[in-house]
Amino acid sequence: MMNNDIAITARGLDVHRGGAHVLRGITLDVPRGSVVGLLGPSGSGKSTLIRAVVGVQRNVTGDLTVLGVPAGTPALRRRVGYVTQAPSVYDDLSVHANVAYFGRMVGAPAARAAESIAEVGLADKARARVADLSGGQRSRVSLASALVGEPELLVLDEPTVGLDPVLRRDLWAMFHRIAARGRTLLVSSHVMDEATRCDRLLLLRDGRLVADTTPADLMRDTGATDAEAAFLALIDRAEVAP
Repeated sequence: MMNNDIAITARGLDVHRGGAHVLRGITLDVPRGSVVGLLGPSGSGKSTLIRAVVGVQRNVTGDLTVLGVPAGTPALRRRVGYVTQAPSVYDDLSVHANVAYFGRMVGAPAARAAESIAEVGLADKARARVADLSGGQRSRVSLASALVGEPELLVLDEPTVGLDPVLRRDLWAMFHRIAARGRTLLVSSHVMDEATRCDRLLLLRDGRLVADTTPADLMRDTGATDAEAAFLALIDRAEVAP
């Protein structure tokens, strides 16, 4: 792929934290305009890789380029949206007040707040206090706050954790609608069945990239019938490799 087709490029990426080697020689490319799943069990390094991509992780070595410039470059603050695991919004403010506040931080036009709220399906809750919303709705407020600046890259750290299957399905459908408008999404999860909802997969295990593939290729290459079995097959293959 041409460089213009790549949203994230990592070459030999390493992270050491507290004496531990958290990421080990990560090399990958994330294509633009796609939904890329970053999957793996808890403790595999997913959040650390995400923090490196958005430029808030210390002790990073190797090369990491985001939207054509080094990760953490100040100009990326308006080009990259970041949704943390816990909803990072203010409970005592309304949905609209939250999104409008984050919009002002990134210099978005005032009208973008209502547009972003509608984009995540919360137009009817715009005046509601965040404290009065359900967990799934709170997650959508965080997503709207990240979308308000119209970022080219949206990075989401386990956005579906704790949600019921219907809410998870609806969020993944929304992710694909966002990608269809030309944005790139990097979505982490430890729920392996979510692999089938992605355009491309990055599978981590103990800080190493086990696979950079598509769901179809993953199933074909391992001969597995579901994503969890495929991941376990890759782990077994890596453990017996000389």
